[in-house]
Amino acid sequence: MGGFGVPRRGHVNGGAPRDPHGEQPVLREGAPLDKAGRAIVLLHGRGASAEDILSLGRALCAGSSDVALLAPQAAGHTWYPESFMAPVHRNEPWLSSALALLGQTLDRVVDAGIPLERTIVAGFSQGACLASEYVARHPARYGALLAFTGGLIGPPLTDFPHDGDLEETPVYLSAGDTDPHIPWRRVEATREVLERMRGRVTMRRWPGRPHTILPEEIEEARATLYRG
Repeated sequence: MGGFGVPRRGHVNGGAPRDPHGEQPVLREGAPLDKAGRAIVLLHGRGASAEDILSLGRALCAGSSDVALLAPQAAGHTWYPESFMAPVHRNEPWLSSALALLGQTLDRVVDAGIPLERTIVAGFSQGACLASEYVARHPARYGALLAFTGGLIGPPLTDFPHDGDLEETPVYLSAGDTDPHIPWRRVEATREVLERMRGRVTMRRWPGRPHTILPEEIEEARATLYRG
């Protein structure tokens, strides 16, 4: 398992770092980037770690030897401090820093010769929110977006301004119907936005499912990848 980081860019008025996640490592497993045919970038949830979310990547690519796994680590194990449904400015500069680290990780994958259409962006909970937000803000043809218990970032009743073309990127959205952190209505709103952007969305509602990822979800997500 290896890692790489990017430089920090100073502080805001001597207080919070301008780029809180800037020096954070990105852990790697699986095939070397220069030999891999595909890549999965994995984003962990609040309070978890890059090591934790790599286990999801192993499950998603089980039986494949040509997949590179990359997992950025959030500073303090949290991508942004407040709920994903708080006013966006209250999660700054952490949110912008997290999106930048994800973008830099994807750039590293592309620079190694793996195009976005063979790169999967996946996350759980806070990581799923970050993954969804990045893809919506940077539309392109990705290998897939897999958002396990997450959705687009913004307060209730947000009229999401995202536009652009996802070029039929396969998207898998799943969550429990009574999840305490991710309202189901936000998952539905995320589907509406991504479908408007020409994502091929599969959405799965799990009755009574706790805040976790079920084995059945992983199998459905794997099926989404093969359809892509």
